[in-house]
Formats: sequence, structure tokens, C-alpha cells
Amino acid sequence: MRFEPVHHDPRHQQPGATSTMPPLPPANGRHHHAPPVVPPAPTPPPRPRVDFAVVRELRRELSERLTQWQRGRDFDANEEEVERARLAVAVVSGYADSVRRAGTPLTADEERILLDQVTAELVGLGRLQTLLVDDSIEEVHILGCDQVRITRHGGGVDWAEPIADSDEELVEILQAAARRAGATERSLSTSKPTLDLQLPDGSRLAAVFLVSHRPYAVIRKHNTLDVSLEDICGTRPDLDEMIDPLLRDFLRASMRAGLNIMVAGLAGAGKTTVIRALMDEIPPDEPYVLLEESRELLPARRGHKHRAVMSFESREGHGERGLDGRPAGEVSIADLIPVSLRMGVLRIIVGEVRSREIVPMLQAMTTSRGSMCTIHARTPAGVSERIIELALAHGREMTVDQARRMAGNALDLIVYVTVEDETAIGGRKHRFVSHVEEVIGVGEGNRIITTSVFGPGADGRAVPRHLPERIRDQLLRVGYDARLLTRFIEAGAGAWRRPRHSRLGPAVRR
Repeated sequence: MRFEPVHHDPRHQQPGATSTMPPLPPANGRHHHAPPVVPPAPTPPPRPRVDFAVVRELRRELSERLTQWQRGRDFDANEEEVERARLAVAVVSGYADSVRRAGTPLTADEERILLDQVTAELVGLGRLQTLLVDDSIEEVHILGCDQVRITRHGGGVDWAEPIADSDEELVEILQAAARRAGATERSLSTSKPTLDLQLPDGSRLAAVFLVSHRPYAVIRKHNTLDVSLEDICGTRPDLDEMIDPLLRDFLRASMRAGLNIMVAGLAGAGKTTVIRALMDEIPPDEPYVLLEESRELLPARRGHKHRAVMSFESREGHGERGLDGRPAGEVSIADLIPVSLRMGVLRIIVGEVRSREIVPMLQAMTTSRGSMCTIHARTPAGVSERIIELALAHGREMTVDQARRMAGNALDLIVYVTVEDETAIGGRKHRFVSHVEEVIGVGEGNRIITTSVFGPGADGRAVPRHLPERIRDQLLRVGYDARLLTRFIEAGAGAWRRPRHSRLGPAVRR
């Protein structure tokens, strides 16, 4: 295939167009000063960073070469990936040579970015790939093809370049991502205008079109796929100090004791990070079941720590609805929990309970040890009401009293993760565990009784408040004596490594 280089003439740039590419240095690398009497020549406008017409043309060439390599050959996924990478380098290098001979050489950065874009186009992610490889990005809101809002770690907000040339192209990118998503079928279509999936790097993508003014998508990046309790205890500079050493030791012992734990908090508070850190305490060879609507808890790559984990993912239904009102082929988390109980494991972990699956989840917890789940709740006090609300969605046979009894019998600990966003006043987001509630059981009026083992200190972060009651013996059996918390309870202090700097000054005890 013969490919003619595309020349970029700054004189042909459209009025008002901008570019992020810095001016090219002088050809000889030296800076010459013009005589004082002669005004310096105006700096020509910089060239565009990426010409996506070139990207698409190179992607077509790469696809043709890869197809030729595949014909009549037996190969596995790893061999294909290696060959694709080799051919991508060859195609982009050939283009770089052609434009160099034409007198418009690419810089090393331009060539590297072009290689990234061509590879991304081939695997179907297009310009999304440039956002996925940027580790400074925490969240991306795509509000149509040309409005891309980026939230960075620490709370900074930027607006990025368009993600596609049109809304139609944006939908095609999202549909391609859906087709390549994991082992279960995902789609974005007229009959299924919403999408929720895990991207190859482990990020979470949610998208919607047709029922919205424009196609919208949100990417929540997970840069902490491998995380431990030690990591969120302030030892990793790229992570918030979410727990202190006292909490670390208590939670570690709780995992060894096989306590059932619910991690609660608002969206974006760090529930997934905390539950990943707790999962790191599970022995590497212990079999357990992990249930998710779209996989995000385990690292996307192979060879992760837990060799015996059985990871299940729910499946969306398509087509006609059955007598039960559900689309044909649908498999929900609620459907998978009874199957999990027959897999010969002690632990069942559900990435998030958000609907009627909470009832089989609580039922499973009453017959298992060390099970965990996450749940959205606005406040620690609202967790029990949220449990009841979701349980009532299970069916008419469920009552408020039944839901309370189930939760009181199934749960041992509720860990609440708080997020305080001060970016609007020039600060940052603070994420930390503020409460650890021990579930004692059900008392008068079928009310769930809890004890605050850890509660908010002066700055809102968790400090020891009371000694555990019902779980004390279980902790002792794994070598943890909760009485060591006594002096911290008396002092009303914790063991946080660093002070928390809030724009509002010292926090009021809650």
C-alpha cells in the first residue's frame, strides 16, 4: 500500500484554531539573535499535535498487514499482541520517514503519540486511549464528542480535546468497547441505550445515548488495582491515608477472624479501594467467589495474587421478556449468589449491592465467613435504612422487620468511608475511614443495634471509641486483643501518621 505523506502548512490553519504542540527548535539547535534594527520574524503557528486523518489511514494499513500475517497461521493471543505491536512500530516509522524526506520531520514525542493513537484505533478505543494511559487522571466526563471534562487526582479540572469528530463516531467507539468487553455480552444499541463495563486497563465505563440529548460517557479510572491495608495506611505517596495503624491492625485481624464486612459510603469515596485492600488479606491459595456487575475489583492482567478466586460477572438480557418480566438471557447477581454457595467456598464477595440481590447476599452471609460487599449510603446512620430499602425491592414477601433481622444476623462490621471534597474552595478531596460499626444484633422493635468501635475524631478521621463486644472472642482466637485500644479510647486519639489539612480549619467532632 502506498501512502502519501500529509503536509501541515501553518498558513492554512483556520482562524481561531489553537494547538498544544510547542514550536520546533532551530534546525541546528542554536539560537541566533537578529540585528537590533530588524524586528524578529514572527513565530509560525505550531503544527497540530495529531492529524486523525493520518491516524485512520495508518490504522487501515496496520490492519491490512496484521490480516496478512494471520492468514493460514496458528497463533495465540500473546503472539498476536507481539506482532501487532511490531507492525504498528513499522507502519508509524515508515510514515515518519516519508514526512522527514518531504521536509516536515516528526519529533520523537509526535511519533510516540502517533504510535499510541494508531494502536488505540486498531483495538477500538480510538482517542479514549490517550486518557486511559494518563495516570494523573481520576475521572473523565464525556459530554458529547467535543466536551471532555477531566478530573485529576487532587481535584484539578481540565477540558481536553474532542474525543471524536462527531457524536456518531463517539457512539461507534463506545460500541466497539462494548463488543470487546470481557466474557459476558455487552452492547450499546437502540434496544439497550445504556452501557456499563470494565475497560482493558481496569477503568470503569458507563455510557448512555438516545435517551439523552447527546451521547454521554463517564470513565472512572482505577489506578490502585493492587493495593493493601499497608498501602492505604499512609505508606504510599500516591494514595490517601485512609486508615491509621490502629485501624489497619483491627481490620487485618477482622479478615483473619472471618468476619462479614460491609463497606459503605458515597460514590467516589474509595469503597472499592478499601475492599481491594481487605481482599489482599485473603490467603493467596484460598478459594472464594467474587460477584460483580462488571469486573473491576481484580487486576485486569493475568497472574494476580489470588490464584483460586472464581470471578463471576452478571449478564445483560436481550430480546423478548419472559413471564417474569426479565429479558431473555439475563443473569443477575441475585441469580449467581445461590450458585456461589455450591462452589465450596467460605467467602463470597459482591462488588456492590444496589438492588434486590442484597437479600440473597445477606442470606449467604449467614452461612459463610469472611464475606464482603459494598453499598452506597449518604451517612453512616443511613446504612441500615439503605439495607432495608434495597431488601424491600426483593419482593412483596419481604418486610422491614425481616430485613432488619437478616442484617443483624449476617453482618459483623460496617466500615464507612467518607469523602470530603474541598476543590470548590481551592482544596482537594479527602478520603478516609470515619466509622467502624460492630453489628451487635437486633434489639427491641427489631432495630439493628451497633457499637461504634471507631468513630470520628477531631478532624473527622476514625479513632477508637469503644471496645468490640460480640466479636471480641473471634478476634482473640486470631491473636488480636482489642484491649490494646483502651488507652487510645481514654485519650480520644488515634495513630494517624500525618495531620489532615482542611481549608475549613479544625473539623468539629461529629
